[in-house]
Amino acid sequence: MSFISKIRETLICLKAGRVTLPYPYQPRPAPEKFRGRPIFDASKCIGCAGCANNCPAREILVLDICQEIRILKYLGRRCTYCGRCADVCPENAITMSKDYETATNNIADIQQKLELFMSTCQRCGRCFKEPSPLEQLKLKGYRFDDLANERWIFKSKSYLDNFKVSDDIHIELD
Repeated sequence: MSFISKIRETLICLKAGRVTLPYPYQPRPAPEKFRGRPIFDASKCIGCAGCANNCPAREILVLDICQEIRILKYLGRRCTYCGRCADVCPENAITMSKDYETATNNIADIQQKLELFMSTCQRCGRCFKEPSPLEQLKLKGYRFDDLANERWIFKSKSYLDNFKVSDDIHIELD
């Protein structure tokens, strides 16, 4: 009985025909809403660092050499191609490519580095809306990401320069 069921299964499989795609020999075009790796356009970028602040993988690093020069570096190692950087870019300087074959032996093949001369936005004078009072307490000054070691560093100065920061209030329970 089991031998007959195996023959039936074989006949069903032979009727179905070939169901695999000949991918490496005949690649298909990417679907319409496919998001590949991000591509940065230095001529459109205003250096607002919105992409770096909103990247969940922290793959975009920012280094302010001085007030006029900012370096943006896209690492591409852990990028999930979520497209959040392209969504928050106010100047559409980041586009998502249609590349889906991004495997490489040399990581420098997918990294990008932009050196930007900073100036204020001619259209509105700033890049994003005014931060809330809580966001104003978080960061102040320049970004100091470690480009040599390719890692994100939280190094900032609080707005409360003249006030001593207090510890959390401890509540004693009965």
